[in-house]
Amino acid sequence: MIEVLIMGEMLVEIMRTEEDVQLYTTDIFKGPYPSGAPAIFIDTVARLGHKTAIIGGVGKDDFGKNILDRLKNDGVDCSYVLESEERATGVAFVTYFNDGSRKFIFHMGNTPAVEAKSPDVGDFKDVKYMHIMGCSLMANKSFAQEILKTMRMLVANGTKISFDPNIRKELFSDDSVYEVVNEVIKNTNVFMPGVEELLSITGEASVESAVRMCFENPKLEILALKNGSKGSVIYTRDQVVEMGVYKIEQKDATGAGDCFDGGFIAGLIEGRDISEAAKMGAAAGALNAAAFGPMEGNISQETVWKMINEN
Repeated sequence: MIEVLIMGEMLVEIMRTEEDVQLYTTDIFKGPYPSGAPAIFIDTVARLGHKTAIIGGVGKDDFGKNILDRLKNDGVDCSYVLESEERATGVAFVTYFNDGSRKFIFHMGNTPAVEAKSPDVGDFKDVKYMHIMGCSLMANKSFAQEILKTMRMLVANGTKISFDPNIRKELFSDDSVYEVVNEVIKNTNVFMPGVEELLSITGEASVESAVRMCFENPKLEILALKNGSKGSVIYTRDQVVEMGVYKIEQKDATGAGDCFDGGFIAGLIEGRDISEAAKMGAAAGALNAAAFGPMEGNISQETVWKMINEN
C-alpha cells in the first residue's frame, strides 16, 4: 500500500564546486547528482521507512539510471516512471553565492521530466498524502494539468494534499501558473511555504495576516512555515509551535527544505504531534545540508532520531 505519492520532475543536478562562480564562466562542475525537488522529497520519506511512489519521467540513458538507481535502492516505487527512448533526462545546472542565493539553468522543457501522464487512480486508492511541488506546476503547462488531474482524483478518494510552493523564478513562464497554484491551495491540507513565498502568494504584508488568510481555507489543517537557518513555525487553528535548526557543519543547503517536507510528512503519517513532526523535518533537513549534493545526506530513521535525542 502506497502511503505517499508524488508526481513531478526528476532531474540530475550538475553543481559548481565553489561559491560565487557565475554559470556563464568557464570553470569546474561536479555531478551528476540525482535531484529534482519531488525526487528529493519522496526519497526522504522512503528512507524514513514509508511506502512511497513517484510518477515522473527520465530518459533511458545514464542520467536516468543515476536517478532511478538511487530512488529504487532507497525503496521508492518507480514503476510509474516513464523511461523514454527518444528524449534525454532533464538536467539542472546550479551555482551558489556567499549570500545564500542560488542560480539555476534548467534543461527540462523538452524532456521526459515533464511528460508523465495521470495514472489510474485505482492504483493509489489508499494513498494518505499526495505531495505537490510548485516547481512541478511551473515546469510545463500540460504537465501541470496532469498533476491537477491526479490531485482531483485522489482528493475525491480521501487522500490529503501537502503543498510546497517551492517557487523557481527560472521556470516561471507566464501568469497562468497562478490559476493552477490557486486550485492546489484550495485543496491543500498541509501547506509548507517559505516566508517570502507565503507573503507573495497571499499578497499580505505580514506573516500574521498571511497565516490568518490561509486558514480561511476550510481544508487547511497545518501551515509549516519554513525560514531557512531560522528554523520553522508550525501553525494549526489552535496551536503554534516554533522549531529551531539542528547545528551541523553545513556543506550544501540544496534540498534541505525538500527533506524537511519529507521528514514532517513522515511524522504525520506515523501519528506524531506537530512538534515531533517538526523535529523530524528539521533533523532530515540538517542531515542533508551536512553533505554536498541535493539528496546525499545520511538520512534514516536511526540518524534522524539520534539527532533529535542528542539535542
